[in-house]
Amino acid sequence: MELKKKVAVVTGSSVGVGRATALRLAERGCSVVINYTRSRSEAEEAAALCREKNVGAITVQADVSVEADCVRLIQAAVDSFGRLDVLVNNAAFTKFVEFGDLDGMTEELWMRIMRTNVLGNFFCCRAAVPHMKEAGEGAIVNVVSIAGFLGHGSSIAYSASKAAVINMTKCLARTLGPEIRVNGIAPGAIDTRWLRQGLGEKEFDALRESLRATTPLEVMATAEDVAEAIVWLVEGARMMTGETIKFDGGQHLGGKGGLRRK
Repeated sequence: MELKKKVAVVTGSSVGVGRATALRLAERGCSVVINYTRSRSEAEEAAALCREKNVGAITVQADVSVEADCVRLIQAAVDSFGRLDVLVNNAAFTKFVEFGDLDGMTEELWMRIMRTNVLGNFFCCRAAVPHMKEAGEGAIVNVVSIAGFLGHGSSIAYSASKAAVINMTKCLARTLGPEIRVNGIAPGAIDTRWLRQGLGEKEFDALRESLRATTPLEVMATAEDVAEAIVWLVEGARMMTGETIKFDGGQHLGGKGGLRRK
């Protein structure tokens, strides 16, 4: 897809992977909608950075776990820019709960995680589809997690929610072609404020050292790394749909095996 003069909605884009993705899309000439739930000042800052790339950018407060908010978010893009071509479902929620603490994963947490991570993706896709079909083509990228493949992560509910989105990506790809491609990207650990705050600095540093010792690429991804891959799925992967790319430095391989430390 040629991104110049196209329009994208990136959910959860005031900071982290969402912001980095919006900036990469703006660099390619795509107008963007910056979505946030609470962090308005950071969203406005992200939009200003996008406008410096000589494209349009607006901010829209919306909670993707609420269907009416998703509809309003998508409509804001169409009202402001006249079309919609790209949707990046990046917004997500989790709670760090040890897998063994079954009582700690309450019904309330389960439902909040599922509504945000699974239903939110679906609500945004459903709202976006008519506008993408009207434009003649579209690309949807769902940001999931390696946890959805491996069955680990911040909590059982989070891992299960990402596995559900991996499956939903396939379902939507079958349903929405040929006009709309639907793919996913499954990062491992990413060096973001979200992960640092969730783990705490001590555990975050331990995780980073563990990845250096046990994964083939010996590095933790940055938000910019993930954003570049997302934009490739939108812009370059013309023959790819229904696929979720593992983007974890080889973490899913289960250890370095015979590889030696440099």
